[in-house]
Amino acid sequence: MSAHLWKTTLLPLCLCLCLLVCLPDHGQCELNTHVNKYRDITLSPERLHKIDRYQGLIDYYASFSFVEPRHKVSPDFIKALILAESDANPEAVSPKNAIGLGQIIASTGIEAARELSRGTVDFHTVSRKRLGALSADDLFDPAVNILLTCYLIAKYNQKFNGKLALVLSAWNAGENIKELKRGQYAPYQETHELIGKVNGYYRCLLQQKKQQRAFR
Repeated sequence: MSAHLWKTTLLPLCLCLCLLVCLPDHGQCELNTHVNKYRDITLSPERLHKIDRYQGLIDYYASFSFVEPRHKVSPDFIKALILAESDANPEAVSPKNAIGLGQIIASTGIEAARELSRGTVDFHTVSRKRLGALSADDLFDPAVNILLTCYLIAKYNQKFNGKLALVLSAWNAGENIKELKRGQYAPYQETHELIGKVNGYYRCLLQQKKQQRAFR
């Protein structure tokens, strides 16, 4: 069973277990180490408050079917990715010049924005005109960054059949690396660290949601 990241009527089962089943043999032990490292990660109230500031934007953009009809990305996965990448800091810039909440490289963001500008969907918060003329500085805007994060994750979900390790490899290392063409995840420690951290945050967020529903 692969770890699908599409939003469905049922919450995913233990994502960590799904992830381990769908991985190829190459480098699996190393990646498992990173997954296990964050298996029991928790989210402090302070960190939850940081990401909750963007809940409205995340829910809004996650409501669109960007690539697959009737399929939407999981808002909790987007939250987990943003926490793992920038700790929900919209001004974050990485040593490799990845920008903003989702840590998007300017060239990737500009290309994705142009793809969206050629579509038929009008977003309330970001115009198609702005998307068509996007600059690197626009990626510091949470509305722009979260929109592109949701779109790119939806795109990679479709391309890599929703498998978490492959989707995050495309996100972190580029969708055209040779390993992905062979159905393998990226062989980089940075990518493995991101996969483990996102997986841990995602599971934590889903567990919290489950607990909240139990008390209602």
